[in-house]
Parts: sequence; C-alpha cells; structure tokens
Amino acid sequence: MKKNIVLFILFILPIVAYLFFASGVNGFTTLPTITPKTADFGNWKSLDGQKISLNGNITVLGFSGSNLLKNRGNFFNLNEKIYQRYHTFKDLQFVIVCPLGTEEQAKSLLTVLKGFTDVSDWHFVFASPSEIATYYNQLKLVEKLNADLGTPNVYIIDKERNLRGRKEKKDYKEGYNTFHPSELSNEMLDDFKIILYEYRAALKKNHNATKKL
Repeated sequence: MKKNIVLFILFILPIVAYLFFASGVNGFTTLPTITPKTADFGNWKSLDGQKISLNGNITVLGFSGSNLLKNRGNFFNLNEKIYQRYHTFKDLQFVIVCPLGTEEQAKSLLTVLKGFTDVSDWHFVFASPSEIATYYNQLKLVEKLNADLGTPNVYIIDKERNLRGRKEKKDYKEGYNTFHPSELSNEMLDDFKIILYEYRAALKKNHNATKKL
C-alpha cells in the first residue's frame, strides 16, 4: 500500500499537476483593448540618442513628469515587481516619457538602478510639454496627467500598439499604479502574464520555438 502511494506521488501527481496548469494557461482569455492603434513616438530620442519605437514590442509605458527623483520610489517598485522578473524576454521594453530638461534626473535614476539591475531595457525618451500632452490625450484615458506632466500609472501596449487593460465596469483598469506595490504584484502581474501567454500561444501555433515573444 505504501509503495503504491509513493509511486502515485512520484509519477502520477506531477502529470496531474502539469495537465492542470496547462489547461489553466490555455484557458486564459485575451486582455481587452482599451485604445487601439496608439501613436508611435516619432523622432523622440532616448538618453543615448536612440530612436525608440512601440512597433513590434510589448511596452510598459510610463509618464514621469518633471520630478523623476522625487518619485523614484515608483520606479523602484516597478523595477522590483515587474521589470526584474521579465526584462530578459526579447521584444519587451520599459519606456518612460519625460519632459525635455529632465535628462540629468533620468541619468541619476538609471545610475541608482544599475546598482542592482540590468537596465538595458529601461528607456527614457524626451519631448516638449505640448508633445507629451498631445501624445497622452490620444491614448483616450480616463486618468489625466498631473500639472508636472506625469502620472504614477504605467500602461501595457502590445506589439500592434494597442493599449490593453480591463474593460469590465466593475473591474475597469487602464493603467497600474506604481505607487502601490500590491497593485503591481496582483492586477498588473496577472494582466501582464495574459499578454505573454497570448504571444507564446501564437508562437506555438506558428511552430516558432524561439524565446521571442
């Protein structure tokens, strides 16, 4: 009897567990689109002068405002809860839109993050206040930017530049508040996993066995 129990634990239980989790992955619904076909960044440049694009990338998009260092705790929360866990995936980037004139603050923030994180997928892009306001408005969000052109929220943009979130009235979610680590660990992490599973499932369907999303 004991031998049968041991055999069950060693051989049968892992198979049952695998089937359970596999069915859970396949059962994920897609994450709804809040705003389709958002605009790209145009000629906005990053700290190292590179042109950053939303096309072909899953993007976690944020708006820093003019007080990056004052709000650095928000970036540390996002870095710890989401970035460090997933940034090694290809086709994934974290992009923060900043007002022109905040370049030195962004450099200082990156220097601190470098102390415990590979920051290669953190990108800070810079634009004028009017350009930032215009860009944010075309996202058609309920939440508005504050007077410093920032928000604690970050947004998930898929490879086709669709802003994704939750559309149910009782559970509406267009962005995720980086001030609250619990919101990143729960709502954002759950929704982010759905996006990743969508692309993994598409790759599997197309028999593409690379690590790309």
